[in-house]
Amino acid sequence: MRHLIAALFASLFAAPAFAALPEDGALNFQPAATRIAERVHEFHNVLLWIITLITILVMVLLLWVMVRYSQRANKTPRKFSHNTTVEVVWTVVPALILVGIASLSFPNLYYQNVTPNLGEIAATSKKLLAEGKTAQHLAYTKNYFPDAAEKGFINVKVQGNQWNWTYTYPDLVDEGDVPVEFVSNGVHKGRPSDKENYEKATGRRDFDSLPVNYATDYPMVVPAGRYVRYYVAAADVIHSWTVPAFAVKTDAVPGRLNEGWFLVEEPGIYYGQCSELCGIDHAYMPIEVRVVTQAQFDRWAELMKAGDYEGALAATVTMTAELAPETKYASNN
Repeated sequence: MRHLIAALFASLFAAPAFAALPEDGALNFQPAATRIAERVHEFHNVLLWIITLITILVMVLLLWVMVRYSQRANKTPRKFSHNTTVEVVWTVVPALILVGIASLSFPNLYYQNVTPNLGEIAATSKKLLAEGKTAQHLAYTKNYFPDAAEKGFINVKVQGNQWNWTYTYPDLVDEGDVPVEFVSNGVHKGRPSDKENYEKATGRRDFDSLPVNYATDYPMVVPAGRYVRYYVAAADVIHSWTVPAFAVKTDAVPGRLNEGWFLVEEPGIYYGQCSELCGIDHAYMPIEVRVVTQAQFDRWAELMKAGDYEGALAATVTMTAELAPETKYASNN
């Protein structure tokens, strides 16, 4: 009966009518869901202006050279092979441009790849407020989140398999001290039997409403407004855990444990795909992350610890069905 109710919830609420999926032919990046993604987008916009100006300059110079030094304008060609001033300029100026780009790029790389020190974030925030440095505090909290830092990390281990993901929550343990762990399979495999296999395995009837090649049977669930620290490994070959809306991409390498982090402020459903060629079913190894409120996450965690996977999924389906129409979807479109 419990699974029947879960299937009913899924069939009623799982349709993505409350959110916009990526469209073919869309331009630019997907909407940013994290501060990491916002900074990447800002950096991209600066680079776009730089490359546009360089392209225009080079095009103008080429046109000028073709007209000014054409055979028609120079009946008698001049014989020279070097110009020291020109050579110095075309060496120094590009080098300075690269230095300028690096000065913008390195802070973003550091911000993205170094897991924040939550204790330091909370202490710095309190210090700035105690010293009355309101402007500095506002600038600091644009990139760091003191309230979330005081709550600590949500830790998730992500393991890439051929061809699905295993999610483990080491801090969510049941009465037997066993952590919550589940396998997240792609719903669509490009085979005629996909629908039948999905319905038989889950008891749900929402197959036709799920986004093709992006939906999973059991998505990763995390709370909004919390620092999420994830560890990535692989059981067989190299995979890559990638969610474009978060601007995170972490390789899963056998024998190694890589680490990343993100913080999503708004609830929503976000999609990605394995971004490292990992085998015949590489195209059918999606990532689905459902970001919910803290109270909803706690409810999901309790159901998962009790072993009620279908009930926990039904709860997340109900949660996401209540989101506003502009809820973000993300994928490798």
